Amino acid sequence: MPKLLHFACGIRPFKKQREKVVPLARGRVLEIGIGSGLNIPFYNTDQVDHLWGLDPSAEMWSIAQKSARKHLIETEFIQSGAESIPLDNNCADTVVMTYTMCTIGEVQSALDEIKRVLKPGGKLIFCEHGIAPDKNVQRWQSRINPTWRKLAGGCNLNRPIPALLERSGFQSPDMKTMYLPGWKPASFNYWGTATYA
Repeated sequence: MPKLLHFACGIRPFKKQREKVVPLARGRVLEIGIGSGLNIPFYNTDQVDHLWGLDPSAEMWSIAQKSARKHLIETEFIQSGAESIPLDNNCADTVVMTYTMCTIGEVQSALDEIKRVLKPGGKLIFCEHGIAPDKNVQRWQSRINPTWRKLAGGCNLNRPIPALLERSGFQSPDMKTMYLPGWKPASFNYWGTATYA
């Protein structure tokens, strides 16, 4: 499963999305769901002082470590879920999430934890797939989601990304959306930066 997920999440449309957001990270960075390290090549090493990579899978981390060494970025692995992040309050300048909100069991708890570890004025940088704007696609997402979640490692097709962020007090004035090339139920993307008051 780790190698399959690494391949599936590394296809060109997803890679291009990562290229849009990951270089925005600055300072002490926490990546939620670092997985196999697909974001690591896109960090600006001149701007990132330290990278924490949080993920429940040590097996995925073994793949990510190779990328971290290759790209000369100091990375500290934390084996944990996002609902309880074992870091101090106000310790991160930036939190990065790409294609992660779909699999977190308790998304609101995770977003509350992200607020806790972010410094005042810090940013959440995100790129996620989620519920589509078209009713016909939404119906397919809802119909397929129970089976998809079992087959795709807990991934949900129809998470309402803007509503989840807003419910946690995050604001994203620069959020962009589009369908990526590919299967529409899994390809509607949201990306941008978010802060909280």
